[in-house]
Amino acid sequence: MSEVNELWRKYKTQADDDARQQLITRYAYLAKYVIDRMLVRPNSVMSYEDLLGHAVVGLIEAVERFDPARGVKFETYAIVRIRGAALDAIKSLDWTPRSVRSSEQELRRAFAELEARLGRPATDAEIAAELNMNEEDLSDALAHVGQSALLSLEDLMVTTDDSANMSALAGTSAPFEDPILAAELDERKRFLAAAIDSLPEREKLVISLYYKEELTLKEIAAVLGVTESRACQLHSKAIVRLNGKLARHKDLLLAAA
Repeated sequence: MSEVNELWRKYKTQADDDARQQLITRYAYLAKYVIDRMLVRPNSVMSYEDLLGHAVVGLIEAVERFDPARGVKFETYAIVRIRGAALDAIKSLDWTPRSVRSSEQELRRAFAELEARLGRPATDAEIAAELNMNEEDLSDALAHVGQSALLSLEDLMVTTDDSANMSALAGTSAPFEDPILAAELDERKRFLAAAIDSLPEREKLVISLYYKEELTLKEIAAVLGVTESRACQLHSKAIVRLNGKLARHKDLLLAAA
């Protein structure tokens, strides 16, 4: 039996506090990894260290709740819970100004409704016209709502108290206690995959490079031969599109219920 497996055995079967502490120490790097990967910028209300502290709380909860028998990798399970703890802390402080939140909702609505009518991704010019603004104003709006839109997408896709959701995001075949929830999560994953596939090529590439290849926006900018701010804008636009599609999908499901 490997050292880490032995630690899990001691903690879960014997409530060994020393094994618990060793597991937290062993996986402490995940807290920093998650905070560094989130497109959330600390401000005067919450520092990087504060965010990291909330991430560590999420890690500790992950260690305490993790069930090795489910066949899910701990790292995958923990990353989802750590991210959820950080997002909960951010949302509790309501960082996003009301004007930015309103702008994000308008952009999401415009992308969703226009693309539903067109049956294809809308261009910047079409979105700008839909919102009665010029393309430069649209670019500014996307720059301002990037973080808000990202949090909205995380909100739609991650439920921190949903253990079945953790298994679904881990991509494992672990059994679900609730077959209805399992089917709902499978449908959500299929829809998200289809939504990503429908993105314009450059935005799809940015999403793939960022979330699958785990490149930073600076590295993505180098791959695309654009500025880092342009790469960030492409990411924001993709997130707003996905938010619009997912929110509309959710609304349709609720209407059909």
